[in-house]
Amino acid sequence: MAVYLDHAATTPVRPEAFEAMRPWLTSAFGNPSGGHRMARAARRAVDEARDDVAVALGCEPGEVVFTGGGTEADNLAVAGVVAGARSAGRPWGAVCSAIEHHAVLRAVEAVDGRLVGVDADGVLDLGALASGIGPATGLVSVMLANNEVGTIQDLGAVAEVIAARAPAAVLHTDAVQAAPWLDVATLARPARLMSVAAHKFGGPQGVGALVVRSGVRLEPVLRGGGQERERRSGTHNVAGIVGMAAALRAAVADRDTSAARVVALRDRLVHAVRDGLDGVEQTAAGAPRLPNIAHLCLEGIESESLLMLLDSAGICAAAGSSCASGALERSHVLAAMGLSRQQAQSAVRLSLGPTTTVSDVDTAAAALVAAVRRLRSRAPARG
Repeated sequence: MAVYLDHAATTPVRPEAFEAMRPWLTSAFGNPSGGHRMARAARRAVDEARDDVAVALGCEPGEVVFTGGGTEADNLAVAGVVAGARSAGRPWGAVCSAIEHHAVLRAVEAVDGRLVGVDADGVLDLGALASGIGPATGLVSVMLANNEVGTIQDLGAVAEVIAARAPAAVLHTDAVQAAPWLDVATLARPARLMSVAAHKFGGPQGVGALVVRSGVRLEPVLRGGGQERERRSGTHNVAGIVGMAAALRAAVADRDTSAARVVALRDRLVHAVRDGLDGVEQTAAGAPRLPNIAHLCLEGIESESLLMLLDSAGICAAAGSSCASGALERSHVLAAMGLSRQQAQSAVRLSLGPTTTVSDVDTAAAALVAAVRRLRSRAPARG
């Protein structure tokens, strides 16, 4: 049985979500856009799920737009706001932090946006933000919590800078990584748009949501049947939406207890690795961080070789965010934080979840220490 320490990439489906989805994958298969009884039942299920998601995210049901995942939600936020402004004759652009998920980075690049730097712990440079925005800025995107190193941003402080320098700009936050662990209904309140993805908190893959606060002008990216109040066309993924709502309810209900347990396990893991090895540096240690991510730079090794040894030992881990090919590439997050190429190439991300046990942590720590020692013993002597 593998030890799974890659919850930041995706999580196991919660039993509550699976059971909620079951009918909509078998006998109840109506299209919510139809008019007959099976379609009406599906529409009720989507509406009830929307109500539950709205409560969990601290918004009104009509402000929830269901999407095909976090990437689509991010793209809709950036492209939709900029397109809406430009169609109204306002040539606005977009700005985001340099450590955003690629879903935001690429969307901002597509509208000729610009990036704002962070400090060595991955905290947004508010002075640089103030200098980088102005009357022509229509959207600022700052993730609530980083998916690689776990750094948490102060969105209230970000919103204050925006209000002073670019009062017409809309703040968007990618809360995909934060949703399982933080009270996003409170911490993300300064943002007018917020993205979440079901598979990060025990829901199915391929479904997410974008919160669009009342009054935000948003042009659709997907056009067609006009679902989601003309903001996102396409037949609703009823099973996925119902599963996401059930998973989110469960995640919110046990969030505080789970976070306290997981942070203790994370610290146990880090201490065990440091006790067994020299040359271990914990990334972003000076900033508020998510409770489940341990990001370490391990002197004298390369991530790719380490991950192969860990995988052969039954330990599932990562070097950073997941990409389409599964191959390793240099982390733009670590580069923005000022880490050297050598440090970035020695990084490993161990991300825990509600199902992680003490045994998992101890097994992973022992395997990681053994793997690093093995790799260091192969390295040519310096001199």
